[in-house]
Amino acid sequence: MTLRRVLVSLSVPAALSVLGAPSALAAPDAKPTPTAAPAKAPAPAKAPATSAQVQLPVKRDKLPNGLRVVMLSDHTSPTVAVDVVYDVGGRNEQRGRSGFAHLFEHMMFQGSANVPRGKHFELVTSHGGTLNGTTSEDRTNYFEMLPSSELALGLWLEADRMKSLDVSQKNFENQRAVVKEEYRMRVENAAYVPALLRLQELAFEGYWPYEHSAIGTMRDLDAAQLPWVRAFHDAYYAPNNAVLAIAGDFEEAEAMALVKRYFGNAKAQPNVPKLELPPLPEAKARSAVMEDAHAKLPAVFDAWVIPASHEPEHYALVLAAMLLGDGESSRLHRALVREKAWAVEADAGVENFRGPDMLAVTVKLATGAKVADVAKLAETQIADVARLGPSDAEMKKLKNRIRARFVLGLQSNFARAQKLAEMELYRGDANELNKELDRYLAVSKDDIKRAVAKYLVPARRSRVEVKPGTTQEAKK
Repeated sequence: MTLRRVLVSLSVPAALSVLGAPSALAAPDAKPTPTAAPAKAPAPAKAPATSAQVQLPVKRDKLPNGLRVVMLSDHTSPTVAVDVVYDVGGRNEQRGRSGFAHLFEHMMFQGSANVPRGKHFELVTSHGGTLNGTTSEDRTNYFEMLPSSELALGLWLEADRMKSLDVSQKNFENQRAVVKEEYRMRVENAAYVPALLRLQELAFEGYWPYEHSAIGTMRDLDAAQLPWVRAFHDAYYAPNNAVLAIAGDFEEAEAMALVKRYFGNAKAQPNVPKLELPPLPEAKARSAVMEDAHAKLPAVFDAWVIPASHEPEHYALVLAAMLLGDGESSRLHRALVREKAWAVEADAGVENFRGPDMLAVTVKLATGAKVADVAKLAETQIADVARLGPSDAEMKKLKNRIRARFVLGLQSNFARAQKLAEMELYRGDANELNKELDRYLAVSKDDIKRAVAKYLVPARRSRVEVKPGTTQEAKK
């Protein structure tokens, strides 16, 4: 139960069901005629023996205004996904002004020059599509899933709000109220979530980009002023600070013609603030005790700061987290839930931050179990991995699961668009996604053993103990 899995990457309430059959109505203006025959995808290069042969024929382009475009054409399903990912999230926010990226996730649906408030949802759903937006510490994205005949509609809508979002006092006040209500519902009144937020604060204490959650705080939302919000929008929501990904049933030449037509006159922001990441403080053991009025059972949440997602040790630690707490056959579940019956849940996972990342172990205790006993047994399980590493049978299972999870995670056109856009944004080339599975499959037993011994140690651990009761932090 990581924080990201609980908050589900902060999204606006949206009509997510497909309404009606795919429409034959044209999107704004007629689709331009392709200027050239669509290029054939190159034949996949022969993968090494250990490869899962993930060879997505990705095409990349860039407009003069700086908008990066990633395309993956696949005609097996008559749908297309449009995903615009802006390089702005919680880590770009200033102290005292947290939650602005999340606020704009909501503001982006409040109207633009040619799309009145509420019309974006209406246009997409009435043409057989779905849409939403999500915010994280690392980026904000807005997407549409549409019948392939409606690609122009999705592109036109995203271009219109990129160029002319209505950042008015009325919309600001309206969406501030919506975000505050979301905070009450998903944080203040949600069991264990305040403790998970506190865990992130402790783990990244002194490292502001991740010390605070992208959802922000009530205090900062109350203090926000319209000029601050407008300045934040002007600084980051520009074509040269975004990636547009298109995946699904479309012709590349036709899609690029549409992209140039709708996004080509979007003005670049010449002064996008450069994110100066502070040095990462030395990891230390930190702890807190919180009483939670909504929690029915005690819990122990542990976290460690780990390397960034592109670093070799991160791949080993992802597999270590799966070994420890992914599913009923994991070591923590077997020891704590099945054998001792000291817990009702025992999970482990990484947050998948852009970097540095955080690995968390979360355990909800069974009635009558003692925190000290549970914590000690969890520590013993982690220490065993650090000392001996996984068995051959466990390694085979881990690699089968990561292979299946990776491939299944790319089934939908939207999932492909999102992963490709994020890879383009985070690592500079969407084609890196084709190499990602092989990096996991290359991890050895010794890699996992070394990484766990190096990072998942008590001296680097942050811990939050949750006690059912009133919601407040108590001193030990």
